[in-house]
Amino acid sequence: MTNSNSIVVIIPARYASTRFPGKPLVLINGKTMIQCVYDQVKSTPEISEVIVATDDDRIEAEVIRFGGKVVRTKPEHPSGTDRCFEAYQQLNKKYDFIINVQGDEPFIQPQQIRTLAGILKPDTQLATLIKIIEDEETLFNTNTPKVVINTDGEALYFSRQTIPYLRQFSDKNDWLKQHTFYKHIGMYAYRPDVLEKITQLAPSSLELSESLEQLRWLENGYRIQTAITDIETIGIDTPEDLLKAIQKINK
Repeated sequence: MTNSNSIVVIIPARYASTRFPGKPLVLINGKTMIQCVYDQVKSTPEISEVIVATDDDRIEAEVIRFGGKVVRTKPEHPSGTDRCFEAYQQLNKKYDFIINVQGDEPFIQPQQIRTLAGILKPDTQLATLIKIIEDEETLFNTNTPKVVINTDGEALYFSRQTIPYLRQFSDKNDWLKQHTFYKHIGMYAYRPDVLEKITQLAPSSLELSESLEQLRWLENGYRIQTAITDIETIGIDTPEDLLKAIQKINK
């Protein structure tokens, strides 16, 4: 895959977490989580530069220790998107696109980043990854955002509910056989001018209803292009998630 875009990946990382404080600094097979994420991104050929954006002394010190690049951002950002934009402003350097890779995705694969980078064109406003849902637990799990797309692969809507609702099939056990459902993988690419604009938008009614930030962008008329990956992601929200992930990886 060739890509002529200049792309910076920004990894927002906070120490504070309700369910897992200090998450970026936990050790995974001898490396901190934030270094695992950084190393995976760094090994992706399409990426021009990798930056960690944090508001915490401990995370900053760890990134410096392993030789990564880090910028300090304000602590009060409501989302990783806002933190990414402040970090981008501090770079004083122009890129065609910014990719936001979450700091709690230590098992992110370079191929996933390459897939997202591969669909970025000059007229792309925003882009993200999706994956076909293959099991009923994921299909009906309200913690897993779903997405429906149009014929051009642009997102029409995201929801924590299962969408679309298959009205003609009352037995939900048959749904996976009758339709292709997609789950959303929370890695975003932004064109810099679009990133600046979306950080100035007020929270929208749909966003507040579903607690999904990307609905604010759709509600305000922005287009989100999607790319399909067949690689499963393992996000870490709790210590239990981490334990399960390490056991799975070591197998």
